Amino acid sequence: MDVTIQSSFLPHNDPERSLAFYRDVLGFEVRDDVGYQGMRWINVGPVGQPGISIVLTPAVTDPGITDEESGTIAALMAKGVYAGVTLATSDLDEAFARVRDGGAEVVQEPAERAGGIRDCAFRDPAGNLIRIRERR
Repeated sequence: MDVTIQSSFLPHNDPERSLAFYRDVLGFEVRDDVGYQGMRWINVGPVGQPGISIVLTPAVTDPGITDEESGTIAALMAKGVYAGVTLATSDLDEAFARVRDGGAEVVQEPAERAGGIRDCAFRDPAGNLIRIRERR
């Protein structure tokens, strides 16, 4: 069986801020930007890796979600526990400095973790947890 990851979805509550973070801070390319009924889906991905992408999606798109449920989602996003993704880089210190200097909220500075993993963590503008792991 040949199965790969094509895309992952992360919610946003401000498409312009999310776009600026993923494009300008992380250096991802914009592959698609679609608006519909006042909402916006932005497909971004690492340069040189056209088969892998993150779709930045409105936090609540299902019309069946109640106002109370929408509030719960917003609260979980604000805490940074609703969604997240792990990225990888060959130079964690450089990536950390770039993201930190780009204004992202630092959750964890680069450190060695159990199992020989070295990584750091940030929150994107929507509160999603973004871990960056060093490739070794």
